[in-house]
Amino acid sequence: MQNDDGDIAIASNSANTGSLADPSGNRDGATDGSKRSARRKTSHLKLVPETRELREQIKARCDEVAARMDRSHALTKDQMEQVARRLLEEMGLGEGYVGWTMVLLSSAFFHDQVAATDPSRRLFLLPHCLKHAEGCPADYDEFGMNCKKCGACSIADFRSIAEQMGYKVLVAEGSPVVLKIIVSGYVDAIVGVACLNVLEKAIDKILLAGIPCMAVPLLSSDCRNTSVDEDWVLDMVQVQQAKASTQTRSYVHLMRAASGMFESPRIDELVLRQRPASAAEADSDPIAFTERVAIEFLAKGGKYSRPFITLAAYDALTGGNATMADGARTVEAFPDAIYRAAMSIEIFHKASLVHDDIEDDDAFRYGEATMHRRLGVPTAVNVGDYLVGLGYRMVSRERQALGADVSADILEILSHAHMRLSEGQGAELFWRDGTQKQIAPLDALKIYALKTAPAFEAALLTGIRLSGQSIPTEPVRQFARNLGVAFQILNDLGDWQGDQHNKMQAAADLLGGRPTILLALAMQGLPPDEVALLQQVVAKDCTLPDRERIDTARRLFQQAQVFQQARLLVEKHQQRALQAAQQIPSELLQRLMHYLVDTVLESPHPEPPPVVPLVATVPLGMVSKSPS
Repeated sequence: MQNDDGDIAIASNSANTGSLADPSGNRDGATDGSKRSARRKTSHLKLVPETRELREQIKARCDEVAARMDRSHALTKDQMEQVARRLLEEMGLGEGYVGWTMVLLSSAFFHDQVAATDPSRRLFLLPHCLKHAEGCPADYDEFGMNCKKCGACSIADFRSIAEQMGYKVLVAEGSPVVLKIIVSGYVDAIVGVACLNVLEKAIDKILLAGIPCMAVPLLSSDCRNTSVDEDWVLDMVQVQQAKASTQTRSYVHLMRAASGMFESPRIDELVLRQRPASAAEADSDPIAFTERVAIEFLAKGGKYSRPFITLAAYDALTGGNATMADGARTVEAFPDAIYRAAMSIEIFHKASLVHDDIEDDDAFRYGEATMHRRLGVPTAVNVGDYLVGLGYRMVSRERQALGADVSADILEILSHAHMRLSEGQGAELFWRDGTQKQIAPLDALKIYALKTAPAFEAALLTGIRLSGQSIPTEPVRQFARNLGVAFQILNDLGDWQGDQHNKMQAAADLLGGRPTILLALAMQGLPPDEVALLQQVVAKDCTLPDRERIDTARRLFQQAQVFQQARLLVEKHQQRALQAAQQIPSELLQRLMHYLVDTVLESPHPEPPPVVPLVATVPLGMVSKSPS
């Protein structure tokens, strides 16, 4: 309920769980899913096979291996890398082709799922760099490049064929826009062309969610006048519609449901406005003003990961039908009481953001001026208070539908989270406004656990309570605590880069005088004279120019190696979160928790796993026991 929205599907260039625990006890030789290795670079793994013959050989082998995989659950990136490495080893090829092989492997894995999707519900994604750079007449709009079909490159040819089949076509780069299109409900599968760098970033967000996708890698990452195996692209686009023998579970319907409840008219149906809805009416009615501003802010920005977690946990413990092919019908049948309980988590989160922006005097939220900067502090405080009341009301008025005990338990979960959040924020303010500028890493982590973890914990526990199932709460609390702490550390690391949605400026935490793990690690690791300098830089009465403060702090942080230490702490809390998830008796809920680790956190890349025989050791029974 606190902190900047940088979650649900924020992690790019990350690897995922090595392998999840098999509830049947059959691990197929897999390593423990809670084990992760250190970060490493991946540029050396993105070589393109030099000859068409070699590319064909790798593709054929990927098709053979994928045909024997269990397709009921999406592969993690780590699992794909393990299989790709074993495949290349058996072919006598080096690890340089791992990235290329992973793309072909995942495309073969999802071939039947793409084929089962009507072409009118498929998105065809093409890269800008496939065009001829010189003299291209295409214009650009909000959706990407508007191809003029001049005949100078293959983009127009691919596009014409795809559009004739009914595809939606987009000439653009990057996974955020693709995921947004998927969540919006316009398409159900993706086929695309991209370089390995772009595909690596997209593979985490899209594949982990179980979204059917196929891709053909470009033959270079030059970004100018590159080329592609054009017949492969045509074969991919012209995949004929056919029913899939196995349905891969997907979170896309739950993602859409979580996002859709904050869109008009659904948000009005769930919130049940008490006052006039239109701005014109509200502007003439001072009593209606607060409700209008609150609901507008509730519907603005964010990824709505908290309500997604609640809905997904509820679904996981009531059969998991929302992750199946007809999941849209399942989520439509969820009672409004379930949606309102899930919405309450987001309402509390949005209330905390309004108050947090005031307390920190942040200038931006969701890419625009914060509420207190636009409407004044008193109005913003009041709107935040209104949202708190609305959050509790969303649950309390459903006591008849949910049952008095369930409603009371959820209110207890929410109030507990709310109080812990306030304690964490209070501790941060106490440190920020005090004269003592010494903070230990353990104290910073305690603040993180109070500020960030309660939202994840409340979302999970609410979904579990709604399901009526009995799940041990302590592993859930441990999972949420470690997930929240790791997420906050990553948020601190991201603060040194800035972002386009919230802070808009690098090192905003430093300039705002907020206690962070980076600051605590530096104070622990620097000599006394350097600590004194750092304390001077972060003091609220510091008269140095912002640029000098940032440069000095960055130098001291680098000297104390705090960025590296923070990454190690992320890995430590990731591992602890995964270990807690292993104690959950429900397979589907455990998978959800692994999915959250992989998407909420920017997971480090693993070290290369040992090469062992292919069929015998693929995790989770991904390859059948039948002979090859």
